[in-house]
Amino acid sequence: MANLLVRNLDQRIVDALKRRAAGHGRSAEAEHRLILEQALLSPPKRSFAEVLASMPDVGEDSDFERAETRERAAGVFD
Repeated sequence: MANLLVRNLDQRIVDALKRRAAGHGRSAEAEHRLILEQALLSPPKRSFAEVLASMPDVGEDSDFERAETRERAAGVFD
């Protein structure tokens, strides 16, 4: 495994890292590793618009219209 040395950090960042690590029950070093892993190796999150645009076209809006009926469907709420 490689080592990473980060110099000249603002003390507020170091303190925030230590608080976050303590809140998660980890060392500051372990928390730092996790933050780097999540930031650099996790798949990027897609926006809602990107998710919608990726959905396949499966029909017309009218294909999904609710059929109005006065009868109660048997067994639906039993």
